[in-house]
Parts: sequence; structure tokens; C-alpha cells
Amino acid sequence: MKKLSWFNKVMFALNILLALLTFIAYVLPFLAPKWFPFLSVLTLFLPLFLIVNALFVGYWLVQLKRQVFLSVVLLLLGIPFINKFYKFSSADLIEQEKDFTVMSYNVRLFNLFKWMEKENVPQEIQQFINDQNPDILCIQEYSESADIELKAYRHKFIQTDGDQIKTGHAIFSKFPIVDKGVIAFPNSDNNAVFADIKKGIDTIRVYSIHLQSIKITPDVDRIEGSGNIDQKKSEYIFRRISKAFRAQQQQAEIIKNHRDSSIYPVLICGDMNNSAFSYVYRNIKGKLHDCFEQAGNGFGQTYHFKYYPARIDYIFCDPGIQVKDFVHFSEFKNSDHYPIMARLYLE
Repeated sequence: MKKLSWFNKVMFALNILLALLTFIAYVLPFLAPKWFPFLSVLTLFLPLFLIVNALFVGYWLVQLKRQVFLSVVLLLLGIPFINKFYKFSSADLIEQEKDFTVMSYNVRLFNLFKWMEKENVPQEIQQFINDQNPDILCIQEYSESADIELKAYRHKFIQTDGDQIKTGHAIFSKFPIVDKGVIAFPNSDNNAVFADIKKGIDTIRVYSIHLQSIKITPDVDRIEGSGNIDQKKSEYIFRRISKAFRAQQQQAEIIKNHRDSSIYPVLICGDMNNSAFSYVYRNIKGKLHDCFEQAGNGFGQTYHFKYYPARIDYIFCDPGIQVKDFVHFSEFKNSDHYPIMARLYLE
């Protein structure tokens, strides 16, 4: 530090702080959020931490300063995490007759409450699904009020709740559904569903899940007070994050236990409302393959978040199922989420 200018001393202090936050984010996936609910939010920003660490590497390299080793070591430790954030190359495996495709899509109630200033969102989503023609389709935030028709699917399981507006999950399949069920989450409007789907002589259990939303942006107008609004906002955000991460942990453990009880190969699709660096991701995924990691390309963005390409929607599959291709449709903007689709092969 003695040979550094005052500016570089400040920069290195920031570098040390970033390194500490990055290391904590590395450890958090192995710690239950109920113990550190607010700290768990750091996992959402791990991609940003990795990017800034890379910028620090470039900054110190240009000046030939040994301080470069701090961020280099952090990036080397983070190689497994980098692969979950960005894929440098995708799989290029030939199509076979036994291949089948699975799509997962949070459709945000088909724009029921007019979040987007478009009148034909349900029709555009219907046309997109028909064009992509997946063999199995999992929809989260499904609404029965949408006037869509998916004629390609002879088999379906639609689960909705609500008094005036019924919303929930839908699983559409070109293959027979031989069993189905709902997985309730305590004290939550979110849930999960599953369908046992018969493909040839094999049966696959397909889950469609939707975990608790974090919703860290409060409605400031509802937080009254004079002189201490910022404090009230901070307390509101802290409570909201703590509650959401605790709920997600409980929901993830419920799905994990249900998944482990399946006698069939498993596919898990859906919106986890959390990053690939979280405890929730680690528990639900278990020994399953993350289809993006296996065959994706680029950032794999699944959610419209202006600060960086967030990936909170996933398709996980049994290790016995080969992942041959994975696509995220970030150019298709008819929801706050983007559709994702995997091409799979089961012997």
C-alpha cells in the first residue's frame, strides 16, 4: 500500500470490500437463509460482483500492480459460479427421433392487468408457443381468463385458485398424463404442481414451480412519516426480504423432499424468483442437471431486469436424461419473464 497513490489506496480499499462481499456470496448457497435472511440478497448480485472483480483485474494489470492477485484469486474461486452466469459455448448435438422438447414460461397472467400497453399479448404468446411447438409446456402464472387455444396438446393439467380471477399453473403435454398433483406451500399464494407423463415405455415426472417473490421495491407512497421515511423504507425492505427468503427456503425443502420421493426420472421447470447462486437453487437442483449449464449459450437471461441479465427461471432434468440444446428467448417480450426451452433425449 505504501507505493500506491492516494487514489489507488481508495481503489484498493474498495477492492477489498468487494472481495469480502464476493466471498460471503460464495458461501451463502451452503447456509440456510433463515439464519442470514438479509445477507442472502447478496447472491442476487453475485454476477455484478464477478463483473466488477474482472474490471479490477484489468485496472491493476494496466498499472502492473500486485494488487491484481486479490481479484484474480476471487475469480478463480468463482469459476463454478461463472459457468452458471455465462456460457461461452453451447452444445451442438444432432437431433434424434427420440428427442423431445420442454418449455417453461411465466406468462404473467397473459397481461391480464395491462402491465404492457398491448392488446394482443395472449394471442402473441399463443402464436409463439404454436411456432416453437414444444412437446411439454409448463406455464406459471396461468390465467383462465385468457382466450388462448393450444390444439397441439391432447393432455393437460391446469390448476388454478381464486374467487373472481383464477390463476395458477398449467402443464400441457403431447404425451399421456397418467398422474398429477398439487404441492401446497404453507402461508403462501405460490405453489407447485406435477404431472407424471408417459413417453413411450418411460414415465417422467414433470414439475412446474413458482416460488415466493422477493419484491424488494416498496410502495413509497404507503410509507408515511416525516423526517424518517428512509428509515421506514429500509425497515420495510428488510422485513420483505427476510420474509421472502425464509419462505423460499421452506418451499425449496418441500420440493426437494417431493422430488426425492419420485420413482420416475424428474424434470423441474419454473420460476424460482432467485439466482443460480442461492441456497434455494442448490437445494432444488440437487444432483439434477441445469439445462442452461449443459447446453446453453451467453447469459441465459430469463427476467427483464435493467441492471444485469438475471436468470431466475430454470429447467432441471434427471442425470439420466441428456441435454442436447437449450434456448432462452430474450427477444420475445410479452411478459416480465422470457420463455426457455430445452431439447432432451431419454434412452
